[in-house]
Amino acid sequence: MSSGFSPQKFHSIQEATKKMERYCAYQERCHKEVTDKLKGMNMIPEAIDQIVGHLIQENYLNEERFAKAFARGKFNIKKWGTKRITRELKFRDISSYNIKSALAEITNEDYLKTFDELARKRLNQIKETNSFKKKKKLADYLIYRGWESHLVYEKANELIK
Repeated sequence: MSSGFSPQKFHSIQEATKKMERYCAYQERCHKEVTDKLKGMNMIPEAIDQIVGHLIQENYLNEERFAKAFARGKFNIKKWGTKRITRELKFRDISSYNIKSALAEITNEDYLKTFDELARKRLNQIKETNSFKKKKKLADYLIYRGWESHLVYEKANELIK
């Protein structure tokens, strides 16, 4: 006869700290990810504050470093525009200052080159024959990826006559 209750595993502050050190060493993390993980481990707020303080002091946790790595990765690998990167960083409670410094990692030249390559690649994948529908499909795709609407519409008009 099971009551549906499973016993929770409790962690000492030392265990949780070691676990979080490994978690942060594996890849860059933001404060929100770490506190959410600690809450999931049923840690009390005082313990969470103590562990996060330790991680910051020992340089396991650094919001600016996280924001820069996040922006570089999402731009280079997923080809996201600045609007999408900014939205995702805000969702992770990253400060405006750190978002600005992260976006500064992307040069204007790389940004426009990547945008052009992505637009052309996507256009070749669209099988639509109606030019208005083709433009809309291209624009929707690029806007979803976080590219600025003025760039998107200029590019769509340039590529599709």
